[in-house]
Amino acid sequence: MRKSNFALRLRPSLLQEARKLAESEGVALNQLINLAVAEKVSALRTETYIAERAARANVSKALRILKRAGVRQRPMKGDEFSRSKPKKRHPPHRRAAVP
Repeated sequence: MRKSNFALRLRPSLLQEARKLAESEGVALNQLINLAVAEKVSALRTETYIAERAARANVSKALRILKRAGVRQRPMKGDEFSRSKPKKRHPPHRRAAVP
């Protein structure tokens, strides 16, 4: 993997917060910043991908398919709804691996 250097200018308050977070996660500041940039790039690419897919969508065809979903089919095991309150789910805590 080819690496390159890039001078990054951050506001002192943001740099201080990033350092605290990196320390609490047990990773190098550089690794934390790399992960943050990778996550942002991924999110933006995903947004573009979904917009491109939506532009190709045939809404009337999709609605016809959804309209016939479940017609003449009995519910299968696992289709039922639980009457109890759903458990609150928290995203898993991600800790970057330390090389």
